[in-house]
Amino acid sequence: MQSDTTARLLITCPDRPGIVAAVSNFLFNHGANITALDQHSTDPEGGLFFMRLEFQTPHLDVSREILEKAFAERVAACFDMNWRIAYAADLKKVAILVSKYDHALLELLWRHSNRELPCTITQVISNHPDLRPEVERFGIPYHHVPVEKDRKEEAEARMLELLAGTDLVVLARYMQILTPQFVAHYPHRIINIHHSFLPAFVGAHPYKQAYMRGVKIIGATAHYVTEELDQGPIIEQDVARVSHRHDVADLVRLGRDLERNVLARAVQWHLEDRIIVYGNKTVVFS
Repeated sequence: MQSDTTARLLITCPDRPGIVAAVSNFLFNHGANITALDQHSTDPEGGLFFMRLEFQTPHLDVSREILEKAFAERVAACFDMNWRIAYAADLKKVAILVSKYDHALLELLWRHSNRELPCTITQVISNHPDLRPEVERFGIPYHHVPVEKDRKEEAEARMLELLAGTDLVVLARYMQILTPQFVAHYPHRIINIHHSFLPAFVGAHPYKQAYMRGVKIIGATAHYVTEELDQGPIIEQDVARVSHRHDVADLVRLGRDLERNVLARAVQWHLEDRIIVYGNKTVVFS
């Protein structure tokens, strides 16, 4: 199966009988071959229904535009659907924001170079110049945009210029708080890695906070960025066990492995259109 022939349909709607049949029949009648389907209902009586469906496009009898228009009129309107179709051939354009820590960034660049992340990484933007040589070794443009005290708006305006046309922004340990005005440009299209198991230890120095509390597990959380710090919809989390024998440096070292993998999984799931956001939660068809 060639990935560039795959389309993905994501649906959210009130749950009721006949949804799967209506969608399947519609696609069958237009020559699509369904190759994957996953669904979830919050409650079969009055709940919300979520579905992710993959289908193959080589034998469609109509163009993308006509297919989507017909689906909106004949299926989506009947079931009050919030829906979208994405096409694997249309690689998403991704930009990475980073400060000085390189572990999460390099994990993404390495996976991308090995064709494990289906996207185009267009650039890396940093408020420090330190990581330029490592990034340019991968052939990725590097932009240094310093963030000076009381001049954050100017820095963000410059970043927004650079980010024109970007589909996804990834914060790979970017140690600056984005303003609500910046976040508003990319609703549910900014993914952050937070170095704790949210909602515990929000804000700065979470490993030190965890050490002071004597925790027995530490974690990492990938989430969409919203106006409220570290409160956006959670995409992925993982943990590692620790003990009284671990100091703060140990927690940081163990946590970096968690951060690498949690962020990479969250980014890959977004790129593969596996995530549906509702309220402050996510349904992740992994």
